[in-house]
Amino acid sequence: MTNYSNLTIKSVRELFTNGELSARELVAHYQEEIKKKDPELNAYREVFDDAFKAAEEADKKIKEGETPRALEGIPFAIKDNILIKGKMAGASSKILEGYTASYDATVIEKLREEGAIFLGRTNMDEFAMGSSTENSAYGATKNPYDVSRVPGGSSGGSAVAVAGDMALAALGSDTGGSIRQPAAFCGVVGLKPTYGAVSRSGLIAMASSLDQVGPITKSVEDAEIIFDVIRGRDDLDSTSLEAKLPSGRSASKTIGVPREYFSLKEMGKEGLEEGIAKKFQESIEFFKAKGFEIKEVSLPSVDYALAAYYIVMPAEVSANLSRFDGIRYGSRAEGKNLLEVYAKTREKGFGPEARRRVILGAYVLSAGYYDAYYARAQKVRYMIRKDFENEFKNVDLLLTPTTPHPAFKIGEKVSDPLSMYLEDIYTVPINLAGVPAISVPFGTIEKEGKNLPVGIQLIAPWHEERRLFEAGKILEEK
Repeated sequence: MTNYSNLTIKSVRELFTNGELSARELVAHYQEEIKKKDPELNAYREVFDDAFKAAEEADKKIKEGETPRALEGIPFAIKDNILIKGKMAGASSKILEGYTASYDATVIEKLREEGAIFLGRTNMDEFAMGSSTENSAYGATKNPYDVSRVPGGSSGGSAVAVAGDMALAALGSDTGGSIRQPAAFCGVVGLKPTYGAVSRSGLIAMASSLDQVGPITKSVEDAEIIFDVIRGRDDLDSTSLEAKLPSGRSASKTIGVPREYFSLKEMGKEGLEEGIAKKFQESIEFFKAKGFEIKEVSLPSVDYALAAYYIVMPAEVSANLSRFDGIRYGSRAEGKNLLEVYAKTREKGFGPEARRRVILGAYVLSAGYYDAYYARAQKVRYMIRKDFENEFKNVDLLLTPTTPHPAFKIGEKVSDPLSMYLEDIYTVPINLAGVPAISVPFGTIEKEGKNLPVGIQLIAPWHEERRLFEAGKILEEK
């Protein structure tokens, strides 16, 4: 009898090869789980009806003795802002309702070439703007550990699909923590690659200098397998890079803990929940027991990271979302003249958070305010990048909590945007610097009778994802 909840890509490939499981049976299992659980969890926006056909093709190849490709027959959930040719993609916004993708995103092409199966598209915060998946135009997604709580965001649907056993793996996008934070809240692995390591072609843009596609999985090894498939230079994305990855083991043995987030002497910092601080201390002791040297380091500019992020990101949002105007893309509202068409379309099509960020972004880019806000935020961003550069001369990796708290209650922070933004305090600096990071599950803490997952974040230098995978696998042993 197959234990579906413990399956990994590697174990599935072995079961396929041995004839103990078929891709069709695997897809049928996930489809059944989706029917059973998703009415309550709301992880999926749409379940595709052609997954069985793809599974049968995979089974035929395996039966005929063909060597299985890296992701042969592996069922994926795909975030609603990643284009799949012939399928609807709406970034969970009313303004893109009914839009059908005319081409595959590069990451989808790469998954397809390696035999992946697409189960459906997942719910998300509208245009990836949020930390809770409450900003979707199609209802909030719920945490499988406690349905009264959020799953994190903006890739909440993808994280819940994996955590809730409704997909073996998923793709999300990460602009300020949108893969890692929901992965931490849902007890799964989330990888944010180096900026440029994975093509953004076919990703509906939120903030182009920050967005990055990455995997959400049940194990670090699965994240590594998927990253190796989707990474690489792409002519359709001028910001993508072909990195020369180091061969063999990187032998990372020195881990830095930024004192701005966690004091090794005092344990914890203001704003970090005691239960998370204790789990983080455990992770430090665990790495020490495994022979790692732990050093206290300093990233002085990260104190300004959240402020800089919430200037740079809305500025790019206002530019990227200007194309959704009722003329070129998406739905259209009727009006007496062109200006009224623009105004009514955007008023009806965008939710409150999208409108808030568009207005904020337009403001910081406007005449008289550009230098005071946007130009200054970009200087802070450079300082943050230099901080990471300096400390990676002394340590191989950095270690932080992924989030300051476990999953919070649905509705708890909706009316307080600043409180919601503070949830990204440990994840935002990584996007500003462009370095890779991974969130790895590290046990649970009890709140109101529920065991809620905790995530630990590992950060590596640019294009050193191998260090994340090595250390992440060690952390998983716990």
